Amino acid sequence: MDILHITILTLSLMIMFGGLAGIVLPIIPSTPLIWVGVLIYAVCDGFKSISWSLVLIFGVLTILSVILDYFGGVIGAKKYGATKWGLIGSVIGGIAGFFMGGIIGLVFGPFFGAVLFELIFGKDFRSSLKSGIGTLVGFLGGAIAKLVIGVIIIGIFIWKVF
Repeated sequence: MDILHITILTLSLMIMFGGLAGIVLPIIPSTPLIWVGVLIYAVCDGFKSISWSLVLIFGVLTILSVILDYFGGVIGAKKYGATKWGLIGSVIGGIAGFFMGGIIGLVFGPFFGAVLFELIFGKDFRSSLKSGIGTLVGFLGGAIAKLVIGVIIIGIFIWKVF
């Protein structure tokens, strides 16, 4: 490996691990950043270690992780019996929570939004709370799925390169 190859590999790994940090830090686009790191290395390497098909598979996994991340809370809330008002509340709560409290707000904003909207629009406290818990479960499930997908992509990348 020459110095250029080592530099590109180092840069790609830094981008990928930065993306992995994005699973916890919502400002960083996690798995899309991991995929960009793979793509940069693959292009610079002439697709010798990482093939086009593997880049495409990683792209599909990236899209899946983004979908799970964005809709995880909504899916969880729906599974736990949320109405359309609870779903709307969870989205509004997530947006408000992000701007008001960073990562803590991003996690608990959808919960409070779902509970609040369910209460406002006629559900009893117990059912409203259940909808909020569903939002949390879905959010955490999406985050775990994103983490697993990110680790798998990085693991396969390292295995193929070395």
